Amino acid sequence: VQLVESGGGSVQAGGSLRLSCAVSGDTHCIYGMSWHRQAPGKEREWVSTIRSSGSTDYADSVKGRFTITRDDAKNTLYLQMSDLKLEDTAMYTCKLYCVGTLTQYWGQGTQVTVSS
Repeated sequence: VQLVESGGGSVQAGGSLRLSCAVSGDTHCIYGMSWHRQAPGKEREWVSTIRSSGSTDYADSVKGRFTITRDDAKNTLYLQMSDLKLEDTAMYTCKLYCVGTLTQYWGQGTQVTVSS
């Protein structure tokens, strides 16, 4: 299983970006997916999760600004980011986890840089 993120880039504060995470290969499991980010000098932090049921959760720091969705027909996870802030600058990475197991897969990440 491979995960490849795209859609990162540089944007001014207040702007928007949509990240994508394309999944290839057969997971052979029921899975959920999530976005995580790591800013320079900081630990990686969880951003958002979408479960196999479609239910979602968000970190308080992005709630109301970010929206996570998944298109299972396209095997793609998305993160729509709006009203971006300087503190959203980070490497964003997607993860796929198999429900009820310890199996998980990570992408390589896509950089998001927000400037004033």
